[in-house]
Amino acid sequence: MANYRQNKVNSAVVAEMASILREIKDPRVADSFVTVTAARVSPDLKYCRLYYSSLTGDKAEIARGLRSATGFIRSRLAERLNLRVTPELTFEADSSIENGARIAQVLRRLEDERAAASDDGESEEDGE
Repeated sequence: MANYRQNKVNSAVVAEMASILREIKDPRVADSFVTVTAARVSPDLKYCRLYYSSLTGDKAEIARGLRSATGFIRSRLAERLNLRVTPELTFEADSSIENGARIAQVLRRLEDERAAASDDGESEEDGE
């Protein structure tokens, strides 16, 4: 039963963070198109780790901007979520999107090499 509540709070935090991040006026965050990809709330709902990704901007500056806006974000979450205790927030960069893009690039390169090798094999057979 506790796992169900934990998953429900995780989903609610991610949904609310989408709109809260648009309210942040810090240029380190506002200009970087930051997206929260996941939230992991502890079983006692006192701590929350937020995973984020960004398409542009300096990763170190974004991390500093999010850390400085933690109080604002937490107060907004307290207003919007009906929880007895608002969890303490920690932010962690999510590199899964970058890793996925890198894997897709490697697979594309291997596919191109395989296609080039099969074209070379066909041209050798034609030449005989």
